[in-house]
Amino acid sequence: MRLTGSEIVTDILVREGVPYVIGIPGHGNLALVDAFRRRQDDLRVIMPRHEQAAVHMADGYFRVKGEPLAVFTSIGAGAANTAIGLATAYVDSIPLLLLIGETHTYMRGVGVLQEIERQHWSDMPRMLYPTVKRAWHIDSPVQLQRAMSQAFNAMRTGRPGPALVTLPMDVQADLVELPDAPQPRARRPHDRPAGDPTALQQAARLLTGASRPVIVAGGGVILSEGWDELRQLAEHLGACVVTTMQGKGAFPEDHPLYAWHMGSNATTCGNYMTTHADVLLAVGVRFADKAASSYKPGASFSIPPTRLIHADIDPFEIGKNYPVEVGIVGDAQAILAGLLEAVRALTPPRNWRDAPYTREIAEHVAGWWAQSRALRESNSAPVTMGRAIGEVRKVLPPEGIVFTSSGNVQAQVFQEMPFTRPRTYLAAGGFSTMGWSFPAAMGAKLAAPDTPVVALVGDGDFLMTFQELATAVQYHIPVVSVVLNNQGWQAIRDLQIIAYGEEAVYATMFEDGREPLTPHIADAARAFGAHAVRISRPDEIAPALEHALALGGPAVIEVMVDSSLGTSGGLAPGWWDVPVPGYFEKRREVYERERRDERI
Repeated sequence: MRLTGSEIVTDILVREGVPYVIGIPGHGNLALVDAFRRRQDDLRVIMPRHEQAAVHMADGYFRVKGEPLAVFTSIGAGAANTAIGLATAYVDSIPLLLLIGETHTYMRGVGVLQEIERQHWSDMPRMLYPTVKRAWHIDSPVQLQRAMSQAFNAMRTGRPGPALVTLPMDVQADLVELPDAPQPRARRPHDRPAGDPTALQQAARLLTGASRPVIVAGGGVILSEGWDELRQLAEHLGACVVTTMQGKGAFPEDHPLYAWHMGSNATTCGNYMTTHADVLLAVGVRFADKAASSYKPGASFSIPPTRLIHADIDPFEIGKNYPVEVGIVGDAQAILAGLLEAVRALTPPRNWRDAPYTREIAEHVAGWWAQSRALRESNSAPVTMGRAIGEVRKVLPPEGIVFTSSGNVQAQVFQEMPFTRPRTYLAAGGFSTMGWSFPAAMGAKLAAPDTPVVALVGDGDFLMTFQELATAVQYHIPVVSVVLNNQGWQAIRDLQIIAYGEEAVYATMFEDGREPLTPHIADAARAFGAHAVRISRPDEIAPALEHALALGGPAVIEVMVDSSLGTSGGLAPGWWDVPVPGYFEKRREVYERERRDERI
């Protein structure tokens, strides 16, 4: 079999069942794009307007479909543009394959167009290494079969993440003689590490002996598709369940055992249940600072005296931020299944429906909802964010998919929008990436063309990748973006006021002097060819969304929302370490007193 390097790559993508490659052509990937042309019946090219968005689209596709896509770029700037998308996927453990053009192997070091070579020849890929799980630097087409197979293995097994393969321009074009490539399954491991049996038994004994057990479900439960085992284990034990942002949707949010979320921007009910647990089972959880209220005891967790069972596919995470009673390394679904079997052997199912503990959960959840009811039901105009979120929830069916990025919109959707099915709430997590939601939602729509997909974003977030409306229109990707326009970086403005005081508000609002200065996003969206409306009354939201979804094309609903502190976002029931400058003397004293309690 005589193939060019680009044909080898393309053939493996087709064999792996990759339906789309997303990227922008350039002189550094010309041969690769031509190989895609020759296999266009098997592999469709989607051409976004920016490489960051290409990675976000592949990210969103995986989160819905559970299968990775490939992203391709030219040399230099095009490859560098992927860094934000890669970092987002890396922190949230999302597999995707990045193929970047690189300097001809025989031209390395001469300073060809877009080469970075002052420290090392052809050095640009090194800036991406911290954002990928593994990278392959290719020197010859004969290496590609092995490298591509290893890349698909690496990004899917263990703790998932993005993989990088460099493709020098001559490697893309050179012909080599190769044996037939093996089918992908011949090089793929198929096991799910189930955890040490002794550790599973220890954990089961702790859980069955607990009077206030709480299960914290993280993104690992979603990635491993362990939601059925999670529910069965919780119901057998009568355990309370809370989730992280990446774990939201792993457990039905209308279930009597569910207490929502713990963390600095989470819920009072979630924080109460996790701080008062006697045994905590954390599955697929990193214990990041926001989820743990910057490790202040009693804010989100009380570890110790709470006894922690921590299960994760990545042994590095176990014991990293909290001491453990039992640490279990393995796949979340397999561990939950193993714990369920062990618990069933120790105790019969508990009558959780009528238990005092279940009633306690319900009381605290009801208390949380009461705190936000006024803003959620407000008829004021401009719209409160809570009311806008509630109107979107009324329209979307249970299987509808919602994307959020960083900021007040994400925090309040996290706190107040219920989801009952996994993989229907998807968020940029640990890297807190603005501009993620809209292109990621486009990727999700490619994965689930018959499912309503909504990007629920702020105006600052949406404008960062606004150009991808052109892509959505070109490829007829019917994502609806609901843009809650507060005319600025509202989350940071609120934080300035809360942490430093009203006088510290600076450089966070879009204004000319003191007058708001924001683009008419709906008008601009129509110029791209999308359906768009701007509204400001709460009773307009649901009809506008129903109409946009019925149209079956790209659409933008711009909702002008109240930007006043107190109505501009949700509550912050936990603690988050935001250092206060010493010249704010009284505020600094309070900050130092709060910070002294942190355990890190």
